[in-house]
Amino acid sequence: MNRKLKIQPRPATELAGFLARFSPAIVGQVKALRTKMRRRLPHAHEVVYNYNHACVINYGPSEKPYEAVCCLAAQAGGVSLYLSTKLADPKKLLQGTGKQVRFVPLPAAATLGHPDVEALLAAAIKHAPIPFDPTVRPRLIIKSNSAKPSSKRAIAAAAKSKIEIRKSKI
Repeated sequence: MNRKLKIQPRPATELAGFLARFSPAIVGQVKALRTKMRRRLPHAHEVVYNYNHACVINYGPSEKPYEAVCCLAAQAGGVSLYLSTKLADPKKLLQGTGKQVRFVPLPAAATLGHPDVEALLAAAIKHAPIPFDPTVRPRLIIKSNSAKPSSKRAIAAAAKSKIEIRKSKI
């Protein structure tokens, strides 16, 4: 039995590969934001999800996505910070119409340090579903990898089949 071992790339290398499809400006911004987030949340795991339209990095006390305090999402149009809709937002910074999360656009890494954005992040940490364990060593974890982007036709066909399944169950 002659099996070839498949060597898994390091998580940092995989993340760099995911980000390579974006402009150098966005890649630089994500790197700067990750540094700031690791300083702000030193005991948080970074859990990476690679989607066709975005690369998302969750920050939480575990690998479980529902325990994440916030996330950074890199898309072709820029980087955003996603937070829970349950947070008080007196300055109306959170954008979008999501029922669970909304976002704050981060046109520059320095935006994360703005007092109003910092207040939202502090509130998210305070209301975290699970507290951060200071004894845990944080890790960069790759959770999903859509290695081959789907074509628009495949995405449309999948959406259509889901609609047909929903109709057939009624």
